[in-house]
Amino acid sequence: PLSVVIPVYNERESIRDVVESVRRLPIDKQIVIVDDGSTDGTSDVVRALESLPQVEVFLHTINQGKGAALRTGFRLAEGEIVIIQDADREYDPEDILKVIEPIQSGKAQVVYGSRYLESQHQNSSWIHRFGNAALTWLSNRMHGQQLTDMETCYKAFRREVLHQIAIEQPRFGFEPEITAKVSRLGVRIREVPVRYNARSWQEGKKIGLRDLWNAIYCIVRYRF
Repeated sequence: PLSVVIPVYNERESIRDVVESVRRLPIDKQIVIVDDGSTDGTSDVVRALESLPQVEVFLHTINQGKGAALRTGFRLAEGEIVIIQDADREYDPEDILKVIEPIQSGKAQVVYGSRYLESQHQNSSWIHRFGNAALTWLSNRMHGQQLTDMETCYKAFRREVLHQIAIEQPRFGFEPEITAKVSRLGVRIREVPVRYNARSWQEGKKIGLRDLWNAIYCIVRYRF
C-alpha cells in the first residue's frame, strides 16, 4: 500500500478537505496525520478524523517543526511507497498518483513533484520563486542532481530508501537535508510536474528568512 504522511500545524480550515481528497484516491493507502502542537483547534479536528478508515493520527504536545513531524510520520508509515502531503491546499492530492507512478513502475526509487518542470507557476511571489530557484541550483551543484524544485512538498520514496536515512532537521531544513542524503545514497531523483496554488504570507505561510539561511547551511553540511 501507499502511506501518505500529512504534517499539520494550525490548519483547522483545510485539514479535513485535504484528508478527504486523499481518501478518495483509488489506491490502497494508509493516511498518517501528525499534528505538530497546533494551537488553533486543529488537534480537535484531527482527533475526529482518526475514526475514519485508513487514517492514523499522532499528536505532538508542543510544536517542533515540519521535519520533526515528518520524522514521526515516517516512523509510523507502513506502505511500500511513502509520500508527503501538506495540509494547506497548496498541492492537489489528485497529483499523488502521478508522482508515485515512476516508483510503482520500477523507473525510480525517489520522485519529486515539481511546480516548475513544465512552466513557471505565476501564483506565488517572485521572492519565493527566486529563493527556491537559488536553493535548488545550489543543491544541484552540491549533490549532483538535476532538479527544478528541491523545496517541493511532494516527495515520494520507496520505504527502504527512507529507512537508510536519519532525519535530523526539525524545521524546513528537512527539504535540503533529505535531498542531500538521498543523493549520498547514489539515488537519482526523478521529477514529474504537479499543480500548485500558492498561499500568501497573510494566509499563513510559515517559512521565513531564518529558514532560508538554514537551508543553505543544510545543503553544504549534508554534502559530506
